[in-house]
Amino acid sequence: MSTRGFAASRILNPASLILAFALCLPFTAQAGAQKQEKLSASVRAMLQRAVSDQAAPKLAFASQQEAQAWLDEMSRRLEKRMPDANFRFDFLSTVHYEATRAGLDPHMVLGLIEVESHFKKYAVSKAGARGYMQVMPFWTKAIGTRDQNLFHLRTNLRYGCTILRHYLDIEKGNLYRALGRYNGSVGKSKYPNLVKSAWQKHWQSPFSTPRHNG
Repeated sequence: MSTRGFAASRILNPASLILAFALCLPFTAQAGAQKQEKLSASVRAMLQRAVSDQAAPKLAFASQQEAQAWLDEMSRRLEKRMPDANFRFDFLSTVHYEATRAGLDPHMVLGLIEVESHFKKYAVSKAGARGYMQVMPFWTKAIGTRDQNLFHLRTNLRYGCTILRHYLDIEKGNLYRALGRYNGSVGKSKYPNLVKSAWQKHWQSPFSTPRHNG
């Protein structure tokens, strides 16, 4: 059954209502946070352009059938963590779009989100990092606008993917060190290994050779 074809409405029993309420509560993330660094004018301008694009998200696959197959498989894997089918569709579509747009592997980004926030929209770390990708609020002041809501799905993923891409560029493509920067623990192995483990165990591509346009 396709993701769009899942039933959108169900009769909730009391236990389900309690679970639904719990999923809406803020979550304290255990991961670290990015360090605020001075940005050159050129880098700041580049990052500002990266977070300001408002084009409608779309999946970049060789065909609609491949896109739907990817969504169906990833939705199945995510179902226990994110019960609402329509929300899963939006979440996965946005992850794929924002990751691909930033030149990142969407499956790696899903592994990062698992480690950072356990897929909790309102996750907040002890350092104040917010949302799915645990973005520090100072980024909206540095490259965005103060009124941007880091708990908003696309805003959070746009910032998170843009920041990780920035760190990858700084580290000349070294994902291990870029992930360390993202977590605020560059040079230490724990965080990159956690992301790699989640990525490989839960979010490997369902296709042997993923194809992306652009």
